[in-house]
Amino acid sequence: MGSGSSVTTTEQRIVIVGGGVIGLAVGWRLAKSGQTVTVLDRTPFDRSASWMSAGMLTPLAEVRHEEEDLLSLAQTSLRMYPDFIRDLEADSGASVDYRQDGVLLVGITPRDVEHLRFRFDYQKSLSLEVDWLTGDEARLKEPHLSSRISAGVWCPGDHQVDNRLLLQALRKALETCGGTYTTGRDVSSVVVKSGRVEGVIVDGERMAADRVVVAGGAWSSQLGGLEGTFRPPVRPVKGQILRLRMNEQVAPSTIVWYSRQESSSVVYLAPKGSGELVLGATSEEMGFNLEPTAGGMFELLRGAWEAVPGVYDLAIVEVEVGLRPGSRD
Repeated sequence: MGSGSSVTTTEQRIVIVGGGVIGLAVGWRLAKSGQTVTVLDRTPFDRSASWMSAGMLTPLAEVRHEEEDLLSLAQTSLRMYPDFIRDLEADSGASVDYRQDGVLLVGITPRDVEHLRFRFDYQKSLSLEVDWLTGDEARLKEPHLSSRISAGVWCPGDHQVDNRLLLQALRKALETCGGTYTTGRDVSSVVVKSGRVEGVIVDGERMAADRVVVAGGAWSSQLGGLEGTFRPPVRPVKGQILRLRMNEQVAPSTIVWYSRQESSSVVYLAPKGSGELVLGATSEEMGFNLEPTAGGMFELLRGAWEAVPGVYDLAIVEVEVGLRPGSRD
């Protein structure tokens, strides 16, 4: 949100509200272009929704009916991602474990397979490069799958990144390029006068800015000073995630995605170069509630165990809860 003119090469004071992947990425690029950038975050980035995620870049696996425009945007973004990662790793000097190893959708029961076939037919109608697999073919691709898996859809064009390494690299790149990242700062309002942004109110004091970027995720709608169409129409959508420690017996090579039709739940298993296996994620309309629940953990573990039985013996490393910014569209 700015004064109405386009961004120029003239140096400007830019405040970014929110230090997740969007806020840090925007801040890094702006700082690299010569702007004076300050990223303000109410909590450390290791408490953000970006940290509490799985780093999946999966437009093929996640495509839904009537979301063709979103699919096109996501595919365009994914094509740009290798260059984005190359630039980021160069500026930060750090690897983010970017992997182009695809996603395997699987089904067990007849209802699962019917749903899988329905999605596959839709994917093919959009000319997406996906392959139908029998249960045996799916196990050849991923030997850790259950013997009960009866069908699969292979989405080779989907990618993933280690979201935690990504955030750390973005912060380092931001600071390397001259930007500032500050945590523990509570931005309560954007200061707008006569239709022009003049800064923000942070910890009760005014901070001047020529432009303000709102990247506060689920909390963006709570920010004062934003009226009408400038107020993001977002709400929190709770997601619970488990991190397990892989071992020599259980180490999937690609993301496994199981839509369990019996309970209308979804679980994905995303292996990371760190040796962790990320299981996610619930999708709950619980406001700003950040408490993990026994039911949420049960659904994740049950779905993961049905798809990859070996997870039964893996150690639990971490239980996470994040709040996605959801919207009506």
